[in-house]
Amino acid sequence: MKYCVLIIDGAAGWPIKDRGNKTTLELAHTPNLDALAREGTLGLTNNVPPGMEPSSAVACMSLLGYDPAVYYRGRAAIEAVSMGIPVGRGEVVFRCNLVATKSGRMWSYCCGHIESEEARELINALNEKLGSDDVQFYPGVGYRHLLKLKGHTEMTAAVCTPPHDIPDKAVAQYLPKGRGSRFLNKLMADSQEVLKHHPVNYHRVARGQVPATSIWLFWGSGPIPQTPSFKEAYGLKAAITSGVDLLRGLGMMMGMTILDIKGVTDNIKNNFAGQAESALAALDIHGLVVVHVEAPDEAGHAGNTSEKIEAIERIDADVVSRLRSYRGDLSILVMPDHPTPVAARTHVAEPVPFLMWGRGFEAENAGRFTEAEAARTALLIPQGHNVMRRFTGGRKNAEA
Repeated sequence: MKYCVLIIDGAAGWPIKDRGNKTTLELAHTPNLDALAREGTLGLTNNVPPGMEPSSAVACMSLLGYDPAVYYRGRAAIEAVSMGIPVGRGEVVFRCNLVATKSGRMWSYCCGHIESEEARELINALNEKLGSDDVQFYPGVGYRHLLKLKGHTEMTAAVCTPPHDIPDKAVAQYLPKGRGSRFLNKLMADSQEVLKHHPVNYHRVARGQVPATSIWLFWGSGPIPQTPSFKEAYGLKAAITSGVDLLRGLGMMMGMTILDIKGVTDNIKNNFAGQAESALAALDIHGLVVVHVEAPDEAGHAGNTSEKIEAIERIDADVVSRLRSYRGDLSILVMPDHPTPVAARTHVAEPVPFLMWGRGFEAENAGRFTEAEAARTALLIPQGHNVMRRFTGGRKNAEA
């Protein structure tokens, strides 16, 4: 038996008033997902434990079968694992987004999805002007980067707000607050002067693109705790493909093989077909493969209904169709990590539909893979980290 886990990041959401009160999953044409839903087990689960942030870090850790209440200590350090950045005692890391503000408001949390090459130039300039032995910037993917600080462990106590939570809002009231925040705010302010006159921004403005006007610091954390490997927890050698450092970092924490696939990105330009084909090829030497697709989440953050629908339809046509045609004994788990409603433009801690298909999973009389159909089955797994155990047969316990 082989297993595939397909994470359609942020695909769930709320009914959209001007689209007939339907969600993007309901609006999307998804014949392959719907076929799996009619033949498999459909239900609801919640990947975000009560009181925890509805971030992809928490939700994806849960989806992958690890209890966030036990293992989660902050997102930035997980991304540092993926980027090969050691975080030792007395050191902390923060997510460092390149953002654009205009007239004191959050204009773009991602600088119009700046490409990695241009972003790297900007991060290198920040290192040259603001870096030191205790302050180091690390370039990541697109707009997502990291800042590592030495000797400032108190800064993890600062209250920080992710920029994607405050689209079009006045930024002054959402700057870091509390203990350790003064230094973070100074770095953010100083970054504006460095970025203002950088050639990359001149070129972006000339091309009609969004410039990077500032860094934004959040999701601070120290070293992460050790987790059992996925093989130890579930008895399966696993691999993962994703266009973001977070999922690669989680995979590395769990001892998974990281699949480097050309063209895999965090948005609608993703190589959907290549991602699916390479993932299935990895099943030759792995018992389970995780396919994480970020595109629906990014469209949700942008408040772009049409692009979110397109992303879901591309996943159905280019990924799910290939999973269905796999020649072998394959079980498939499909679910979002969290909802990213286009009206909210951020994550919410609400239940998501899950679908388990393959030998041993009985039909629940569902017609489509949607939030409403999943609720109608009345199958609820309250804690999302228990879904993986049910899906794989639960060979070992990953809670402790």
